[in-house]
Amino acid sequence: MLHATWNALLARERDVRAATSVALAVAVVLFLPVAAATWEVERAAVPWIVASAVLELVYFLLLTAAYQRSDLSLVYPIARGSAPILVLVGAALAGATLGGWQAAGVVLVGAGVMLVRGVRGAVDRHGVLLSLAIGCTIAGYTLVDKEGIEHASTFAYLELVLVPVAFAAIAVQFATDGRRSMRDALNWPVIFAGALSFLAYALALAALELAPAATVAAVRETSILFAVALGAILLRERVSVTRVAGATFTVTGVALVALG
Repeated sequence: MLHATWNALLARERDVRAATSVALAVAVVLFLPVAAATWEVERAAVPWIVASAVLELVYFLLLTAAYQRSDLSLVYPIARGSAPILVLVGAALAGATLGGWQAAGVVLVGAGVMLVRGVRGAVDRHGVLLSLAIGCTIAGYTLVDKEGIEHASTFAYLELVLVPVAFAAIAVQFATDGRRSMRDALNWPVIFAGALSFLAYALALAALELAPAATVAAVRETSILFAVALGAILLRERVSVTRVAGATFTVTGVALVALG
């Protein structure tokens, strides 16, 4: 719920990239005291932190580009739905065994993504491709974070990952649009979105300490249904029955992946 909400809040902003840059900066400032109070970082965490930060920056650039041109109810289900399957593939390549339920889940997610993208009429191909690329970055940082979080406390790890991402995002925004766009984007919904984004990520990291990466990635994608609902209610998007069905198929598929 937290993840879908912060995405919806940022997707409704006029300048999505500026709003997301501000939200990232707000998040790292708000939670710096918590990170300092719970600080525990081993040297072994550093390579994983660097890798996660790079993937997070790519995720930020792709996400803002997608929301500037496509609907939340299109981008979110495809990006989040494809991520657990990619995580599962990554786990399989690392030696994990795939079960029958997981195979069925992959099929359902594939069907769900096809329904979300649309089976008739014009298809937003750029939106679909951006969404799949976002799914790849999500899968990448999920697998990286699963290893990295073993060597650091949750808030300290997340702070170290997001601080360079926030600086880079602000630098990009300042270089392209100047400080006015960021000043205009500093409002309460964006601040709230920043806090929610950090909390959602921290909860996912805490879950990764307790369960396999494929399971965590699957269960967290129940946010797809929240995102589709928020797209219709908050953003006034035209969400078709087919898209709702696709989102439902996707969530069912990732549930089967988790059960497997």
